Amino acid sequence: MLRNPFQLIQSYELWQVAIELFVIWACVYLIFRFLRGTRGAGVIKGVAVLLVVGTLTIRVLGQSTDAFARLNYIYDKFLTVVAILLIVVFQPELRQAMIRLGHAWTFRGSRDKMQTVAEAIAQAVAFLSKSQFGALIAIERGAQLGGLIETGVVLDAKISPRLLESIFYPNSPLHDLGVIIRSDRIIAASVQFPLSEEGHLPPEFGSRHRAAAGLSLESDCVVVIVSEETGTISLAEHGRLEHDIPRDRLQQTLSMRLEAAPPPALASPDRPPEPSGSEGKDPDGKRAA
Repeated sequence: MLRNPFQLIQSYELWQVAIELFVIWACVYLIFRFLRGTRGAGVIKGVAVLLVVGTLTIRVLGQSTDAFARLNYIYDKFLTVVAILLIVVFQPELRQAMIRLGHAWTFRGSRDKMQTVAEAIAQAVAFLSKSQFGALIAIERGAQLGGLIETGVVLDAKISPRLLESIFYPNSPLHDLGVIIRSDRIIAASVQFPLSEEGHLPPEFGSRHRAAAGLSLESDCVVVIVSEETGTISLAEHGRLEHDIPRDRLQQTLSMRLEAAPPPALASPDRPPEPSGSEGKDPDGKRAA
């Protein structure tokens, strides 16, 4: 009978029902806000419709008769399977959420060090942009990139504009791929960053921008990109790309990004990743990331 749920609600105090409804609404709103624009948004809508229909059919209508006893049993097991599948499907989003919850904000403890890093990067990037030398620079924040560092050349050197310029100079053996900065030190160079999935960025962006977006999706770092073809400067954070930043505004923009709270995550579309390629048309066939 449909009266049973209403009798159950009437057994609670009105203020208790109001608080519970508010908490449930807040949780649902935060989940949808976090997933909005991600590949998980469509999945969660489908699962929500399926669960609502299943619950109304099995739980409410089946309470007045024993005819649905076996369906109730199957539905309970089905919910367990759905919970496991959701963990698998939303693994990238859950990882992003855990990174943001456990964010240590490395730079907040030392504003002077942060300004030093932003100034050094801005000076080096201005030179690289004018010369149209490609560059890819990742600045760690809370989550360290230890696994990626092992794939590159460990430097552990004090950051300076000259050192960054020399690393990305075309004749340098380390200019290909990316650089990782931790605190005020260049930890590693010639590091291969993971590419974002095909379709995450417009087709005019090459592998440097895809590598920046891919790394920023998997960590809380801020990535600076200099295009080898046009010299334009871009910033990537949590999968979002800010394109064509003026050279004289890079230091201020970078400082603000390192100080401010990260924006909502933006996961890539549900498409398979493809192997690394070149940025635009690279006659040497080298990976631009």
